[in-house]
Amino acid sequence: MKTANGGSAGATPAATVPSGAAAMPADERQILLDAQNVKKYFPIMGGLLRHQIGNVYAVDDVSLQIVRGEKFGLVGESGCGKTTFGRTILRLERATGGSVHMAGKDVLALKGAELTRMRRRMQIIFQDPYGSLNPRMPISDIIGEGLLAQSDGENGWGKRDIRDKRVGDYLEAVGLRREYSRRYPHEFSGGQRQRIGIARALSLDPEFVVCDEPVSALDVSIQSQILNLLSELQAQFNLTYLFIAHNLSVVQYFCERIGVMYLGKLVEVAETDVLYGNPMHPYSVALLSAIPLPDPRTRKKRLVLKGDVPSPANPPTGCRFHTRCWLRTQLGNPEECSTVEPKLREFAGGHRVACHFAEQVTPDVIKSSTAAQSAVETATADEN
Repeated sequence: MKTANGGSAGATPAATVPSGAAAMPADERQILLDAQNVKKYFPIMGGLLRHQIGNVYAVDDVSLQIVRGEKFGLVGESGCGKTTFGRTILRLERATGGSVHMAGKDVLALKGAELTRMRRRMQIIFQDPYGSLNPRMPISDIIGEGLLAQSDGENGWGKRDIRDKRVGDYLEAVGLRREYSRRYPHEFSGGQRQRIGIARALSLDPEFVVCDEPVSALDVSIQSQILNLLSELQAQFNLTYLFIAHNLSVVQYFCERIGVMYLGKLVEVAETDVLYGNPMHPYSVALLSAIPLPDPRTRKKRLVLKGDVPSPANPPTGCRFHTRCWLRTQLGNPEECSTVEPKLREFAGGHRVACHFAEQVTPDVIKSSTAAQSAVETATADEN
């Protein structure tokens, strides 16, 4: 039997033909996942009878396309909706609206057996390597649980010997020994546990994997090992990643394209070199200015955002960033920012920005705004 990813259902990792995104000509690359107008609202319940009194707009009308074989990064402040978006497109959260097309099918509309089959093609690596593994189950059962749920008469995953062999193959693929399958999670370090989580995600031979901050809970030395492992596995199994992270340096190193989210909205999408070299959204500029320089003798002045992030239960009208936007202040507080919601506009090279005045974001304007900050604001930013 052939799996959705083109390999034999019972095949070991070594039997999979290596094929990575970097090896594909640009004109042959195709859209693997197309998310359009995805929304996820969480109801706010209150009152004497516990009725709905509002919504938390966690993800609000987000559209993006992920190319087969690429590593797409998604960044933003805590609470901006990155993880919720990743969980929603995998159907781990029920979407409020929108569509997610993969292989010609709307994932959000699938039910029953069709949804079960689609889950083989879409997996997730969780952030917490401690909380994502059941402490009462051996590793063979943790990884084999998904295989058992997806077993049928053709792949034979319902048979213990076939399932255990596949578990051992994928443990070896992530750099662990086969005999570790009988151990329990508490017997492993954090990095080893994350490798087990990666093996669990890959055991079903998926095409698309959501990496939900997979290195944020690990030591710096272990982070690089896991990132290199993910790159090797992508080339070996022809994977496509949605890589969610806070660490902008990690995203710059690992990803080919990046999307920036703010308060449930996608505000900028660009190739990594373009975004880091020429950010066009005021929020992206502020984020990138916070990246520390590796040379301790060199100091750069941060662009400090004023005020707190608004509540996603009561987001601002117009541009959601306008209450903290340094560019709006520079331009004299134009009314359009607070009354008209900006659409993602496309610039050269597929660079898309949701800002009415993106063309005004120039090095001179950024330098002028940074210089206008007070000494107290700059000192506070340096301390943080």
